[in-house]
Amino acid sequence: QENLVESGGGWVQPGGSLRLSCTASGFSLRGYAIGWFRQAPGKEREGVSCDSASLGRTYYLDSVKGRFTISRDNAKNTVYLQMNSLKPEDTAVYYCYSTVRNLWGQGTQVTVSA
Repeated sequence: QENLVESGGGWVQPGGSLRLSCTASGFSLRGYAIGWFRQAPGKEREGVSCDSASLGRTYYLDSVKGRFTISRDNAKNTVYLQMNSLKPEDTAVYYCYSTVRNLWGQGTQVTVSA
């Protein structure tokens, strides 16, 4: 069975950091694009970051540029999203998405508040 599992979410104060992980099972992420999305209550899901893999390009939502970094560890079949200088407006459920399998993870909650 193929799936994606996110982890690393939680509560953090403004200015803090979290690292989200997205681990695939049943298939390899190597060489394929994978993205991080988020959805806040009452809002549409939006793309946060994408690693194009074979194209060697990364994408970031303007509001997270300079604060978030996407990376991957092919040996662990895992993609990460390092989030620094977190703001209350970053509060959302974060999902990873595999383009090659059209597969979403279950999401992990990130809450940024004082």
